[in-house]
Amino acid sequence: MNQPAETRSVVIEREFAAPVERLWRALTQPHLIEEWLMKNDFKPVVGHRFNLRGEWGGVLDCEVLTIEPQKTLAYTWNFTHEDAAFDLKSIVTFTLTPTSAGTHLRVEQAGFRPTQKQAFGGAHAGWKQFLAKLDELLAGQLASPASHFDRSNGRSQ
Repeated sequence: MNQPAETRSVVIEREFAAPVERLWRALTQPHLIEEWLMKNDFKPVVGHRFNLRGEWGGVLDCEVLTIEPQKTLAYTWNFTHEDAAFDLKSIVTFTLTPTSAGTHLRVEQAGFRPTQKQAFGGAHAGWKQFLAKLDELLAGQLASPASHFDRSNGRSQ
């Protein structure tokens, strides 16, 4: 019987000085996801398949797996590449916990094979950069109450 290959996870945790509702919107509204992560056609619906399109030209194939509003969001994060070191099938899970100062966010990307050291390192650095951009987005928008955070369902006016 074949046992599943051992995999590694990148875990990044960060505190945000924003209420859980605002952080949840930044994780689930396409126009906001684009500002801190990548261009996308995300919809917060379990089973929805979507793409994340990186500035480097790569396309990630994703599918929403879990949605617990303002608590948990999980989706596949798959990158097809002819080099096995970069051919990635992973799951990203965002877990939000309200705190007295805002929200604690835990991001876990699970599924890196032991031979994917470079991809693992790249993801670790990449998530830190993505979350720094998310923090900038939230901080900038917190100062502007009439921001695009207040659009209904993420639609442009």
